[in-house]
Amino acid sequence: MSFVSARADFEPEAPMFALILANSLVSTIPGVSGAGESPEKSLLVPPLDAELIINGELSLEGITPNTPTGCPTPAVLTLAMMDLIGMHPLMIAAGIESEITVPYMNLGGKTGGDPRNGNAVPEARKLYERGVKVGEYLSQTSDMLILGECLPGGTTTALCVLRALGYAAKVSSCLVDNPVTQKEQIAKEALARVADAGTADPLGIVAMIGDPMIPVAAGIAEGYSGKLFLAGGTQMLAAAAVIRALGNTVPDIVTTSYVYNDTTATFRETAAAIGCDAYYVDPEFDTLGHAGLARYAEGEIKEGSGAGGAMFLASLLGYTPEQIKTAIRNHIDAYE
Repeated sequence: MSFVSARADFEPEAPMFALILANSLVSTIPGVSGAGESPEKSLLVPPLDAELIINGELSLEGITPNTPTGCPTPAVLTLAMMDLIGMHPLMIAAGIESEITVPYMNLGGKTGGDPRNGNAVPEARKLYERGVKVGEYLSQTSDMLILGECLPGGTTTALCVLRALGYAAKVSSCLVDNPVTQKEQIAKEALARVADAGTADPLGIVAMIGDPMIPVAAGIAEGYSGKLFLAGGTQMLAAAAVIRALGNTVPDIVTTSYVYNDTTATFRETAAAIGCDAYYVDPEFDTLGHAGLARYAEGEIKEGSGAGGAMFLASLLGYTPEQIKTAIRNHIDAYE
């Protein structure tokens, strides 16, 4: 299998990598997300990932960029790629619970709520409009944007939004054992609320049962005039579905082979139904002689913090698979 599924027909002169940082209270529901040391601490993951990617280290004592099983977090992969290509990424925050200690663009908004109760993102339209302005701004200095996300619990809100928009989608998980039954029950209750309200407007659906990342990504897609890649798994498919429902051009999407081939999800089928071209990177982590990295191939983590898009960007800029894998391994070894 090739490192990249297909060669993108685009050669950027001024590429940029940006990451949307957001929170949803869905990640605090026990069993839904594997991010963080506990459901409550999952809210800390976006600020910590941003700190690692920007500063190259974590300031909190006793915190390492690994899961309890020793699997390196995707932020390490993204950091390795940013260092390899010499790029300074942009952090964009929307609906963040905790303080962010590195420079970032703040779009405001509150932490996303539980889609089963009340409006999860009451400021969805405002976040969308601010996203449009961000997209227009970034168009002034770049001709290609790799846009990733860091949002624990986001596959569950993605499931809610995709189903509400009419897609028979199944979503992935950072857990080896995807909590499908629990996610389906949450989506069932959320969809009942949408049906009762008779909501059909895409941003209205996001406001009821989505998360803060989705309207920001959709707004950036409208405002950005260059080539846009949504970097992420099934969470970014929800953003793509909203973009299409709003009548805007659907961007390409790039992920890892671990999401693309996830049998508990329908990444390929859903991407095709939405109408976005999908790329994936196969880093062959099970061949690098690192037990933690090998867990990606076993279904842990799979993707996150734009890791697949970061590796894709490095490849697009001419770095070989060997250079990319070596950079990742070197960064991981530095933290052990």
